[in-house]
Amino acid sequence: MVLLSLLAGLAASPLALGAALKPRSNQMVTTSYGTLQGATSDLNDAVTVYKGIPFATPPVGNLRWTAPTNPSNWSGVLNATEFGADCAQSYAALNIFGSGSTDISEDCLYLNVWAPANATAESNLPVYVWIYGGRFTGGSGSVPTYDGTHLASKDIVVVTINYRMGPFGFLAHPELSAESGHNSSGNYGLLDQIQALTFLQSEIAAFGGNPDHMTVGGQSAGSASALDMMYSPLSSGKIVGCIPESGARGPHDPETYGLATAHRSADAALAAGVEFLADMNVTTIAELRNVSMATLLTADNDMDTILVGTAFENASAIMEPPAWRPVIDGYVLPHNYGQSLLLNAHGDIPIMTGNNKDESGASPSPGLTLATFQTQFSEMTGNLSSTFFELYPADSDTAANNASNDFWRDESRVSTWDWAQAWYSGGAKSNVYVYYFTHAPPNQTSGAYHGSELWYAFGNIPTFYNLTWTEFDYALQAQMSEYWANFIKTGNPNGGNLTEFPATTANVSQVMWLGDSTGSSYLTPTTEKADFIQEFFSQQIEF
Repeated sequence: MVLLSLLAGLAASPLALGAALKPRSNQMVTTSYGTLQGATSDLNDAVTVYKGIPFATPPVGNLRWTAPTNPSNWSGVLNATEFGADCAQSYAALNIFGSGSTDISEDCLYLNVWAPANATAESNLPVYVWIYGGRFTGGSGSVPTYDGTHLASKDIVVVTINYRMGPFGFLAHPELSAESGHNSSGNYGLLDQIQALTFLQSEIAAFGGNPDHMTVGGQSAGSASALDMMYSPLSSGKIVGCIPESGARGPHDPETYGLATAHRSADAALAAGVEFLADMNVTTIAELRNVSMATLLTADNDMDTILVGTAFENASAIMEPPAWRPVIDGYVLPHNYGQSLLLNAHGDIPIMTGNNKDESGASPSPGLTLATFQTQFSEMTGNLSSTFFELYPADSDTAANNASNDFWRDESRVSTWDWAQAWYSGGAKSNVYVYYFTHAPPNQTSGAYHGSELWYAFGNIPTFYNLTWTEFDYALQAQMSEYWANFIKTGNPNGGNLTEFPATTANVSQVMWLGDSTGSSYLTPTTEKADFIQEFFSQQIEF
């Protein structure tokens, strides 16, 4: 949760408030929809930023819970120097995630472009499309952490987008399925992301980007979204690479149950939608379209209860997933993740993915006692518990917390490696590059927390938060942003003088450690631990 508090602090930054930038006369771009005026990035004079570009018709009124369509043409010159409104979310979420916008609205389908100042329609530069996280209930493309200036300075066109969230983005209902023309509902947020890619295919060349070379990336729920752009037949052909940060996990990993990566079945989502209308005291979708945004937002942070009655119900490290999340609807997502990998029913493109040291169950202070450690892991591992306690022994509270961390960190690395093996086993040919991020940013006590790699990958460590950055932090930023830039450009993170980042193949039982040290290192300290985790996975249901 420290990322949330750090991002909350960003709102106090002058840059975070999204003050209008100073345009220059040569920063106009003409698209199919009209001409717009950009401005010089506050962070680098060699980069131009274009903010608040509409990529779809506003999904308001009768268009609430419909698939997005192309925006209308505009007349005159569109002022693209301020962010558009963030998508509907609670003000608490807005404050948590920080924002460059000053408003929330259902009229929110806008994107932002950072491009080298000298880019022209003939530049044909690689494009990086970023999808924000926030458990599908909060966040925006204007969050300062995602500022694209640094990556754009490496001859990349960087794009951040907005998409509908909470009940606005993920409500499924039989009426909505019937009116869709595809007998599907519940994935409006994903359809927004697909619409953004469609818009960019036709328009990004005007900003200097190559419409045939778009890599999509995201973190947390944004990671799930980036993967869904690869899984979905509606979008997989539009992208050439995918960077899901925290991240792709094995289809049998119980951690997947509680993450935004978890999906809902169509039946469960439709039943929840019927119940939602009853909770809102309406009986039809037409009536629900007249319910205010503020009223609907009272339900935007609901949690599911899929872990109730399972061995993981009392496991403090595994949380219930957000109720509002993608649906296996047979149209946007035809298959669950395990099936999609097994059938090779997805875009076969290079993937760079990974996890952080202090997330997904691990943290510098897990807060366990020896008794709670023994109880939780006994319930979780069941008939494998005796083997677990042999491999991860503890005889005190301190040892229990250390053993718990050791397990969850091993489990994360094995899980993402396991995802890569499922990728190859299904028939995919493109490489998967798996990283493990270990460095704790300064002036905080949550370690290498969920999202801490973003500062370094985007190259924004000195910009938006007053931390005591060290020479090591700057060097790590230079290294990691170069791996990311190389992957965006070529589908391979390697190049120049960087330490070799090997692809994770069936013959490579290691992952790339980034952070306090750099280089390929162990999956687990012993093969017995890796074997145990694989056996543990084999006993779980598949997602």
